[in-house]
Amino acid sequence: MCGIFGCILKDQNAAPVIHTALKRLEYRGYDSVGEATVHDGKLYIKKDQGKIDEVHLTRNLDDLPGNLGIGHTRWATHGAPLEVNAHPHSDCSGQIAVAHNGIVENFAELKAELENRGHVFRSKTDTEVIVHLIEDVLKNNPALSLTEAVLESARKLDGSYSIAVISAKEPDKIVCARKESPLVIGIGENAIYCASDIPAFLPLTNKAVIVDDGELVAISLKGWEIRKISDGAPVTREIKVIDWAPEMAVKQGYPHFMLKEIHEQPTCLRNTLRLQEHYLDLMSTFLDRAREVFLIACGTSYHACLGASYMFSKLAFLATYPVIASEFIEQHGKSVSVDSAILAVSQSGETADTLASVNAARQRAATILGLTNVIGSTLTRVSRVYIGQQSGPEIGVAATKTFTSQLSVLAELALRLAKKRGKVSQDEMDYLADKLKRLPDIVETIIRTQEAKIRELAKKYKDAKTFFFLGRGISTATAYEGRLKLMEIAYVPAIAFPAGESKHGPISLVEQGFPVIFICPKDETHKTLIGNIMEMKARGASIITIVEEDDEEVKRLSDDYVEIPKGVPDVLSPIPFVIPLQLFAYYMAVERGHNPDMPRNLAKSVTVK
Repeated sequence: MCGIFGCILKDQNAAPVIHTALKRLEYRGYDSVGEATVHDGKLYIKKDQGKIDEVHLTRNLDDLPGNLGIGHTRWATHGAPLEVNAHPHSDCSGQIAVAHNGIVENFAELKAELENRGHVFRSKTDTEVIVHLIEDVLKNNPALSLTEAVLESARKLDGSYSIAVISAKEPDKIVCARKESPLVIGIGENAIYCASDIPAFLPLTNKAVIVDDGELVAISLKGWEIRKISDGAPVTREIKVIDWAPEMAVKQGYPHFMLKEIHEQPTCLRNTLRLQEHYLDLMSTFLDRAREVFLIACGTSYHACLGASYMFSKLAFLATYPVIASEFIEQHGKSVSVDSAILAVSQSGETADTLASVNAARQRAATILGLTNVIGSTLTRVSRVYIGQQSGPEIGVAATKTFTSQLSVLAELALRLAKKRGKVSQDEMDYLADKLKRLPDIVETIIRTQEAKIRELAKKYKDAKTFFFLGRGISTATAYEGRLKLMEIAYVPAIAFPAGESKHGPISLVEQGFPVIFICPKDETHKTLIGNIMEMKARGASIITIVEEDDEEVKRLSDDYVEIPKGVPDVLSPIPFVIPLQLFAYYMAVERGHNPDMPRNLAKSVTVK
């Protein structure tokens, strides 16, 4: 998500080095930038919203004094992209500064406690609680070092973080800590660095120390010291020599951003599950009040809405209408009223067709709700309530973590609405909530155990001319998304439809060897879907299935299959079941000689109608 860089230099000002390093982190995506340095017992900070070059033009990031400092590129999750919300953040005394990548899950509770003790907050971010926590620990225990204060503070943080902390009172040290978010140390000649990613310091040194989850590291020109956050125990770690080319480094060794982002999905899902509950409550209240609810989106986001329509119906007994944004005005524009709620879903928050639909609905007094990945986007500004999906920047044009993160948020909304409406027992609520929390681990397992098999499937089917993607119930949305991924990056024509439609025309295309991909969770549609598989198999189709690991009946009918861990409830199944389809599309593109990051004729954000 955000990018962090820090450095301590022996004979050089830090600010220009930080500026250049932040430029090397631009690929991560950001909406604001800032730097902080320490010099002669004083903390200096410059920051603002906008791109690095824009901020530098007005602020001159290079003229901060001192040989020690930290910098940050921010992707907003809490608080709009404004100067006051940009990092680094400082404490009440102006002595300590912090840069942070991640999401502090319990920031609201911590903020309330700190405000009761007299701390004054200036921003709307979750990050600011960290620097006030450190200040509070030092105020109560003046004899503690900055390292010990950060260690004690980190133990109070729930969620994910990598942080870099500096203090005017200890001008020779940067203290860093990480939980889930990445952090690495660079060892140079007469210099030491910390960063979110190796590319930040790769032109300066290729010697790195990888900081593991749950560790704190204090760096100075004398070296580095790693300790366990849990108990303070010292950790020994060897220096690693990095042999990546710069192009590979920005992708963390992955050949393409798309594959990197597929692998990031467990982390993204964990962050999505850290949504503040009052936002979910507020949005579910508006959904509950509405006479009718429209789910409006384009492309992958529309498929997430289609999946969500099943969730809302099955859990909350709420009928919703998923509509492709470019069709909404013609199809429903005149019927929208003050009793309508529009839940618009857009990764960028700037999708032209989605915004046009929203504006038309606003003119008829409908309630606008938004789900987006970009805080400060147009969608967030026009929405009565909005939720950030917290999946971080997505560089690859083909959406992957966007889809699973949006589905996760929509599932949380459906559960919250079901509870509000009293349609689901508490036992079932607890069961579904627990299964939702386990999804990141399940996705991690799928990637770890099935990726090699999917790569071989792509080699086997790389010359196929056409594919069918079939599912029933909520798996229809998964089929549509799998079809879209294959078409947009591998350029393979594909058709997706509910499996029950097979006999109404599409089955006429099937001939010997025709590949048909079935999405087969063990839900109430399972037996009927087996009948559809047999229909296709009888006509010579090659059957590829995404199945639960104990589904021996479907495995026997399949020419090839990919396994999903068992026990995923049907309403949550699109999240894990889409992972093999994303990987299959990626490896098909690679096998066919295409760049999956830059599919022809497509743009990441469609801002024209």
